[in-house]
Amino acid sequence: MQIHDPNYHLRLIEMCDCYLETDYAAVLQKLADTPSGDNEEDALKYLALAILYTLTEKASKLSLKRKKDKITATIQSNGDKIALRPPRKILFDTIIAITRSILHLEKDKESVPLCLGLKNAQLDLQVKFERADDKESLKFKFPSLEND
Repeated sequence: MQIHDPNYHLRLIEMCDCYLETDYAAVLQKLADTPSGDNEEDALKYLALAILYTLTEKASKLSLKRKKDKITATIQSNGDKIALRPPRKILFDTIIAITRSILHLEKDKESVPLCLGLKNAQLDLQVKFERADDKESLKFKFPSLEND
């Protein structure tokens, strides 16, 4: 059954389901190189792919950061950092806006849980926002997957 007007949370879950059997790094690269022109769709796709890639790497954290005009995206796993192709500024801003909308956040510094239902499993993430002057960050902390 297709939801006719899904909210951002449901659309993110659907996007994750859609890309579960994908080469996340390759699709992220392609998305960064050739955007579709639909910033909202591209932002949801980027976020879904980055979350899935982080899960695949059994990493503990996904970070998206902007300092002035420089944007970075990294995955942290056992002290090692994997650099992702960062989103363009408009995509970064849209990812921030969508995630804030999903979690109903307005403050400059907040940390709240986010639950995503993926196929027959549930993923509980801790999401942290920080915004000050010319800096902004969005961090997703993943549960330990050692026994999964």
